[in-house]
Amino acid sequence: MKRSASYRITRIVWMAIVFFTQIIIFQRRHRGNFTPTVTDQWNTLVTKQAKVYKKTALELGGLLVKLGQFLSTRADIMPASFIAELEGLTDQVTPVPSDKALQLLDDEWGNPHSEYLKDITSKPVASASIGEVYRAVLHNGSEVAIKIQRPDIERILRADFKAVRIVIWLAKKVSSVGKQIDLDLLYQEMTDVIGAELNFVEEMKNGRGFAERFPDMAGVKFPVYYDEYTTKKVLVMEWIEGSKITDIPFLEKHHIDRKKLSDRLFRLFLEQILEGGQFHADPHGGNILIRSDGTLVLIDFGMVVNITQENADAMFVVTEGVIFKQYDRVIDGLETMNFLLPNADRKVLANAIEKVVKAYESNDLYDMNGLVVENLLRDLQVIVRTQPVQMPADFAFLGRAVSVFVGVLYILDPTIDLLAITKPRLVEWAKQKSKDKNPFTNPKEFQRSLLNGVGQIRSFGPRISSFLEQPAAIHSYMKQRDIDHRKFQIKMQNRLFAGIVAVGSFGTLAYSLLDDYSTLAIGSSIVLVISFWRYRRLEN
Repeated sequence: MKRSASYRITRIVWMAIVFFTQIIIFQRRHRGNFTPTVTDQWNTLVTKQAKVYKKTALELGGLLVKLGQFLSTRADIMPASFIAELEGLTDQVTPVPSDKALQLLDDEWGNPHSEYLKDITSKPVASASIGEVYRAVLHNGSEVAIKIQRPDIERILRADFKAVRIVIWLAKKVSSVGKQIDLDLLYQEMTDVIGAELNFVEEMKNGRGFAERFPDMAGVKFPVYYDEYTTKKVLVMEWIEGSKITDIPFLEKHHIDRKKLSDRLFRLFLEQILEGGQFHADPHGGNILIRSDGTLVLIDFGMVVNITQENADAMFVVTEGVIFKQYDRVIDGLETMNFLLPNADRKVLANAIEKVVKAYESNDLYDMNGLVVENLLRDLQVIVRTQPVQMPADFAFLGRAVSVFVGVLYILDPTIDLLAITKPRLVEWAKQKSKDKNPFTNPKEFQRSLLNGVGQIRSFGPRISSFLEQPAAIHSYMKQRDIDHRKFQIKMQNRLFAGIVAVGSFGTLAYSLLDDYSTLAIGSSIVLVISFWRYRRLEN
């Protein structure tokens, strides 16, 4: 029954109608009267709905599990209590009968699998909503892992996506959520990220892409894939013996240094972020294996998200805007990364960012004045909740990946100092970015500096104008420019690092406000205070 398209659509849409009805009744009953008691009642209702969703998702499988995992990353649009209930939602599905899975394998290969395999397990060694993994041996003796897509999963997902489209249409008709959230864009992001998992050829390309990016990283291995056996519905790669990286008894048994292991793992993840391109969006313990010799193995590249060069540049613009207190540039960067919908009030948001920066430069916050902090957080929460701010799916999955990954790191090494590990690489990254943005080494930036100039770079403006207007001064200008530029670069590198740390902690603060993590908010506030104090020292 649950495989029937009409049954699935009816169940999903009916669940949404019940949710919408409950919310509308609650809001009309308590309109303009959101006291602490009413807030508690609201959280109780949302938690109850999340439990119903989770139960239905585990029963039906298919898209609902993936959608639940997707929504659990969207602190910008989902209530905190709903997200808390969905956290940990994983595929818990009954394996497909082996004869059906092997029949799909035969159909994809065009011949009986026995012509290619010497042996294959009678049951899958792992089972999820999209595919199942069998262990097998090729005729040449190579051990392989064969991931076979669940039969009819495409048909099931098509029905589920239709149901979601109906739910979105209802949401636009019966609620105001469409004014706050671009639901069509949200749907497109979801289909892009989740739908990509259906193409195992793309997963193979992703895995190889990672291997090509980190060919010389010591102690890290990626699976070898077999093109001749891989299709859209079948993925064949080498079988790698290992244990989950969070298997502490395994680590102790093989005398693996957990501190060094966590350090290496963190550096691998950091490189994925700083260098742009692709990052592994599902780095939980089951997708990171550890071999007995301490080698790290990353597997399952079905959920991979791209950070474009445009977004990487936009992140630098945001950093630059905060450092030089040019908040319009911060908004420009956020718009480039699609954090803001078209009807966002730029002035209100720029003022909010400026308010945060000034507050953290005030003596009140150095003393952690409780009333000031409380008022600031409350004001920011109102702005974030009322302005059309929407986190793009790529960044939502990045946030989720960071959260999951940090959890793995702290299991390995509870005393890990992430900042100490990060600092050398961030300095190098900032140095390169500073060079890329330097008007004397990048012609495009030279032109932009002449027109707009930012922060300290503006100090070069009069001299550049003089150079353009008085050709005779070229030689003396070039000599003095080189001296000034060397001094400027050294100072900028230090200031930019302080600014990057400030932006990172500011992002963490914003995320904690969305999710109501008060402890995280206080921690990120302290880091932001220290980084701005360091920046101000470097101004002199």
